[in-house]
Amino acid sequence: MAGFLCTRHIFERYGGEIRAVAAEAGLDLDITLLPDDPAARLPADALTGIDFSFFSGDVVPDFGRSYFAATQGAPNIKWMHTMNAGLDNPVFGRFLDRGVKVTTSSGSTAVPIAQTAIGGLLMLSRPFLAWGESQRRRAWEPRNGAPPADLATQTMVVFGLGAIGKEIARLGRALGLHVVGVRRSPLAEGDPVDEMVTPAALLDVLPRADWLALACPLTEETRGVVSAAAIAAMPRGARILNVARGEVVDQEAMIAALREGRLGGAYLDVTTPEPLPPDSPLWDLPNVIISPHNSAVAEGNERRQVDMFLANLRRWGRGEPMINAAN
Repeated sequence: MAGFLCTRHIFERYGGEIRAVAAEAGLDLDITLLPDDPAARLPADALTGIDFSFFSGDVVPDFGRSYFAATQGAPNIKWMHTMNAGLDNPVFGRFLDRGVKVTTSSGSTAVPIAQTAIGGLLMLSRPFLAWGESQRRRAWEPRNGAPPADLATQTMVVFGLGAIGKEIARLGRALGLHVVGVRRSPLAEGDPVDEMVTPAALLDVLPRADWLALACPLTEETRGVVSAAAIAAMPRGARILNVARGEVVDQEAMIAALREGRLGGAYLDVTTPEPLPPDSPLWDLPNVIISPHNSAVAEGNERRQVDMFLANLRRWGRGEPMINAAN
């Protein structure tokens, strides 16, 4: 018997599929449902029977406390699958320290995040912000003066070539941008970039970066990698697209560069801290677009995350290597 913890929503929507895959993998499931009341707690005997769990998107934010109270109190839990792509939250590290296998849904939100980042690029590459301001004032104000540069004449540097970075790169090339990828491993067949460099060479390619797209995980290596020196190395008028983590960027240096016009704009799905305080100067900068760490939102995410969970359930039951396993 394998004890499985999930929410009522996941059980009611996908319970049949979960049971079928478990049976195929030789597992006889005993399903425990997270209480509907976020303040409720499971009894000790229920916690003892939990062998694996699915941290699904519907537990956020209200059910998050009860979910982690249950899983951290489950003495025999062996595996957790999470809807997250990144594991920088310390709670996941505590499970890994206990020897619990943690698998992620990395890649499940790559398409909506990349499309949102490219949407930010398009808004900043054309006069949408100015047109929007004119519209709010009901003013017919065609933009004259120096026209915006064609994207086909520009270069985008994509820092982080995981699932999200690759999709950003692919869409960028479709728009005619010359794309430089930045990652530790060398260029491989099928990589949607024109060039590949290592992170150590970032400062060497930034003088060509009309656009810097950030899609890397937050690690000690990437924390603050877009420093004041990195920003200064970019061409005047360059723009930043950040769908990684706020801490990847020296935010004060970025704000100063935006104010002075050295940076031409930014699309920020992530900031430091989050939520962004109401008194942050980023809110008032006319060349900044902010989304509240919400670029991933899409109807199909849950289905993609469940499919990844089911693939790993099959592998776990058979004792096979699992997809997106953390270490």
